[in-house]
Amino acid sequence: MQLQFLGATDTVTGSKYLLRQGNSSLLVDCGLFQGYKQLRLRNWSPLPIEPARIDAVILTHAHIDHSGYLPLLARQGFSGKVYCSPATFDLCSILLPDCGYLLEEEAEYLNRHKKSKHSPALPLYTRDDAQRCLKLFEPVAYRTEWQPAEGLRATLTPSGHMPGSSFVRLDNGTRSILFSGDIGRPNDLVLAAPSPMEGADYLVVESTYGDRLHKTTDVLLELANVINRTAARGGVVVIPAFAVGRAQSLLYCIHLLKSQGVIHDLPVYLNSPMAANATHVYERHRAELRLTAAQCRAMAHSAQIVHTPEESRLLNARRGPMVIISASGMATGGRVLHHIKAFAPDKRNTLLFAGYQAGGTRGATIAGGASTVRIFGEEVPIRAEVAMLSSLSAHADGAEIIEWLRNFKSAPRQTFITHGEPAAADAMRQRIERELHWNCHMPYYLESVMLD
Repeated sequence: MQLQFLGATDTVTGSKYLLRQGNSSLLVDCGLFQGYKQLRLRNWSPLPIEPARIDAVILTHAHIDHSGYLPLLARQGFSGKVYCSPATFDLCSILLPDCGYLLEEEAEYLNRHKKSKHSPALPLYTRDDAQRCLKLFEPVAYRTEWQPAEGLRATLTPSGHMPGSSFVRLDNGTRSILFSGDIGRPNDLVLAAPSPMEGADYLVVESTYGDRLHKTTDVLLELANVINRTAARGGVVVIPAFAVGRAQSLLYCIHLLKSQGVIHDLPVYLNSPMAANATHVYERHRAELRLTAAQCRAMAHSAQIVHTPEESRLLNARRGPMVIISASGMATGGRVLHHIKAFAPDKRNTLLFAGYQAGGTRGATIAGGASTVRIFGEEVPIRAEVAMLSSLSAHADGAEIIEWLRNFKSAPRQTFITHGEPAAADAMRQRIERELHWNCHMPYYLESVMLD
């Protein structure tokens, strides 16, 4: 087998791994690069293999940094199967068309305001491209072995990061390789813990939080404190949240806080049709959650759903106290940008970030203490309180990854550290080498290695 790293090296985005076995070629994950411009430009560069020569794609989960390149891959000639869990298919059916729509919307805005050096600015792909690629999907049940390409057997095992998220294990009869995708947390409020794995000859493991430990503070108390002190100022809490995963965790937390009387029964708005649809997917795949049917219903009904753009605009004219949960989680696009523009200049309000902010994103800029942020071509002053809710992360931290790795029956011949900024990936490498005494390597972009 030969493995080539087409993304998620020295960064947390663009996850793509090309595996060649004999005459077969397949991709594990097919994600978009996000964040810094030099990373985003990679989305426009040709892959080192003709898409038509790729036999199959296997997805670890539905997040855009793991699935968002698929519509472009299909438009460029890929016609094989896209294998994933049933919940991942349901979520990709929501996420990919929405991503295409946002790309079209961004190109239209640039053309209308003549803000692009290209004439005309074109989207990377369209909503129609995304809808067409969904016809290639073939969901596979967990723990069911199948043959995605000649000479390779594969299985998916729940990874606890979001509904449908999977560890992907591939075996050619002589050697095996395990891709962690994104590893969930053992004690998440909503999601079941990551499944223990026996290991493989080779391992590709994420390192998003490889250089830190999540706070041990009570996430409910942390969230309540932010909401209560903002409400006391008569302010608005704006929460940029990933439509799949973080939004649902926040809804459940708010339901608990209201039911326990810890926060007032103030208005809560979910301004993301995609997040509302994803919440229904959570209900359909409740077997992957810790929640009862009643708790799922309570989560789904803990906020008022904002459906139309007009309803979204009207929110910006409302006064607090209230909470607005809106996508995207790193403030890279979507309706949340309008809310940040409207509420960030007022010191009574709070911008609350509830997840990882990749370098080069607006979220990282704001969380880093910038006094202004550029939105729709304007510099918007940040006078609102800026707070972080890091303990709600759906990514395992360095210690939790190590504990998951301890389940392996034997050490991999080689462990590849990916999906982390350089400091986080190197910290993860050092910790694995020090505590587990495994051979580790941090691959570089487009590096190829033989798995003998």
